[in-house]
Amino acid sequence: MASSNISFMMSFILCPLIMLISSGSATTTTSYNVLMGFGAKPNGLTDSTEAFLRAWDAACASTDAALIYVPRGRYLLRPLAFKGPCKSPHITFRIDGTLVAPSDYRVLGGAENWLNFQSVSGVSIVGGALDARGPALWACKANPANSCPSGATTLSITYSKDIKITGLTSLNSQMFHIVINHCENVEMRGVRIIAHGDSPNTDGIHVQLSKNVVISNSSVGTGDDCVSIGPGTQNLWIERMACGPGHGISIGSLAKDMDEEGVQNVTVKQAVFTGTQNGIRIKSWAKPSNGFVQGVHFSNIVMRNVQNPIIIDQNYCPGKVNCPTQVSGIKIDDITYQNIKGTSATTVAMKFDCSTGNPCSGIRLEDVNLTLQNKPAQSLCANAIGMSFGTVLPHSCLST
Repeated sequence: MASSNISFMMSFILCPLIMLISSGSATTTTSYNVLMGFGAKPNGLTDSTEAFLRAWDAACASTDAALIYVPRGRYLLRPLAFKGPCKSPHITFRIDGTLVAPSDYRVLGGAENWLNFQSVSGVSIVGGALDARGPALWACKANPANSCPSGATTLSITYSKDIKITGLTSLNSQMFHIVINHCENVEMRGVRIIAHGDSPNTDGIHVQLSKNVVISNSSVGTGDDCVSIGPGTQNLWIERMACGPGHGISIGSLAKDMDEEGVQNVTVKQAVFTGTQNGIRIKSWAKPSNGFVQGVHFSNIVMRNVQNPIIIDQNYCPGKVNCPTQVSGIKIDDITYQNIKGTSATTVAMKFDCSTGNPCSGIRLEDVNLTLQNKPAQSLCANAIGMSFGTVLPHSCLST
């Protein structure tokens, strides 16, 4: 059995490499080196934006599979959009260097996105690093007297399908690091996201209005949610993730709008949270909404000194300023917590603060063991209905 598994894994690893270099009866791949013929400069000082766009246009217009190659070095890029649809059936962006933002944070700060792939299909981004040079903008925002731009998302994938992101590192994003919006069939593997724990609004990976998204073997340390899951997310699978620093993995915030698509079929397993503000969280504003959260499974998760290891908060209001005083319309149902273990940094390790108008239902706790510095922790429930199985500590406060 072990031998057959190894053979399968080797064929899985080697197959894409063979397809990239072979030609003739298999697949013909045309290569485009951003240095040769397109004029990019790997010195981190010369603007290479137009060179990258010309390489993209050539690859996109090809009827063959295409490889855009970025050799070692640092490439200065302004905001740019790689637009489809393309004639090429598959484009691989192979990055052996680092893409860097301009030193003046205002160049990116007024743009919504730094690097944007839109309306593309069959694109793979392999390796490399994206350095958005966010600290200068964070410092501006730290002073309330300053007038600062909002900041840009580092990598945005919109209205696209069949996307793979492998071995990519995102450093110091001004705002969100990676956004998946209106997409289908996206796989992210071996992604590293790095930003200071105090960096504002630097969500690691944000997914919304998308389906069939897989995130695996990745690590996120940032100043906001490691992964944030927005309305309209379906069939999201997160496995083998390290989170911290950050605000945990969050579904929401939801109920921003009355007409809001639901979140369904989300799996988070084999994750480790270290020193995060939250662990696994579902959050919604106390406002009317026809949205919902259904079919969520959290399993095999380790908490290490996490402030709120398990939390549902339907009275979400950061800063507690101008909070809505209505009732959350988000209906939360069929949520499973299985084999969740570790330590809480606060007395309340499990908190289910659900809507008075739409109580949480179908909550299942199975083999949960969360302690407070080797002392018993507490649980807090409001309008939460569910059942417990196996050993559950702190003791469940769910209504049955």
